[in-house]
Amino acid sequence: MAGIYIHIPFCKQACSYCDFHFSTSLKSKEAFVSSLIREIELQKDYLEKDALIETIYFGGGTPSLLSAKELDRIFKTLYDNFSLAKNAEITLEANPDDLSKSKLLELKSSPVNRLSIGIQSFFEKDLKLMNRAHNSQQAENCIKESQSAGFENITIDLIYGTPDLSNDNWKKNLTKAFNFGVPHLSCYSLTVEQKTPLENHIKKGKVKPVDEEQSAEQFLILMGETAKNGYEQYEISNFCKPGFHSRHNSNYWKGINYLGLGPSAHSFDGNSRQWNISNNFRYIQSIAKSKIPSEKETLTLDQKFNEYMMTGLRTSTGISLEKVKTEFGEQYLNALLAVAKAYLGSEKITLKENHLILTNSGKLIADRISSDFFA
Repeated sequence: MAGIYIHIPFCKQACSYCDFHFSTSLKSKEAFVSSLIREIELQKDYLEKDALIETIYFGGGTPSLLSAKELDRIFKTLYDNFSLAKNAEITLEANPDDLSKSKLLELKSSPVNRLSIGIQSFFEKDLKLMNRAHNSQQAENCIKESQSAGFENITIDLIYGTPDLSNDNWKKNLTKAFNFGVPHLSCYSLTVEQKTPLENHIKKGKVKPVDEEQSAEQFLILMGETAKNGYEQYEISNFCKPGFHSRHNSNYWKGINYLGLGPSAHSFDGNSRQWNISNNFRYIQSIAKSKIPSEKETLTLDQKFNEYMMTGLRTSTGISLEKVKTEFGEQYLNALLAVAKAYLGSEKITLKENHLILTNSGKLIADRISSDFFA
């Protein structure tokens, strides 16, 4: 069992908060697709021999900028070089402004069976602050059109904690998602990343700083409203109706091997991490020489333990004490329990069926708690 992540490093315009690798120039898109196809061939032996690919995820950037012909070429190469499960989950990230009726019909006729739509907000003011390429009407229309085209497995991204987003409007964003019957939500607090336009605007006083207290309130609202509407919070930022969890992302949190393709993409083989260069031009140049432009790091036992703390705590199943004991040893388990004692006492963590699981109040400080557990 394994997964494949494909990074499509192009966007129509730069969102103010984004620090992912992308280019707003599409001049090299054709050359990139050819390089990506060659990388697939070069990387066909990265995963275990005959590993069954259960998930493929097109991320970015904006994968919905790919044409039907480009997608067909990529899928043909994937099927030629890997064994794909018959029920493989194949997700494509898309922006609302790309999802025309004709585009959706193209995607529906492709192997793509799950759409991840970057709505972010149904309010015009928020979208302008984030410098999104779509408007509020497109945000609503694309969901209706996706459903009409026959896509049932849809997830949308929403962002809370923006400077002018009131608690009432945040509830309205969630209510719209519920009313559309979207079966999966990925909801994130606005984070001010370094060297982004958003950070620059805040420094210059053009945009108000993020209010951490209000962001926390909106996270609590999020957990309450999703629970009332039948969504399971199976990971801190992810909520789904029964049967609609993201298999691809869930496998990341379970530590299952995956191959990353494209500029800036990361791979994991169980013992090491590998990541491609975050530069489109140099990526294309290197692949032309049949060389993967990547760096590699072999993980120590401490690093593997820390990663399990960071990812495991974010999930609804939490940290398995049995797994810590068998995979890392008594010393790690004893150290973990010593730190956990205080959090259990303050009801930030609960112990259930030999698993340490964050409570709702613990989820507010999840990063702090997981870092306290680090070896």
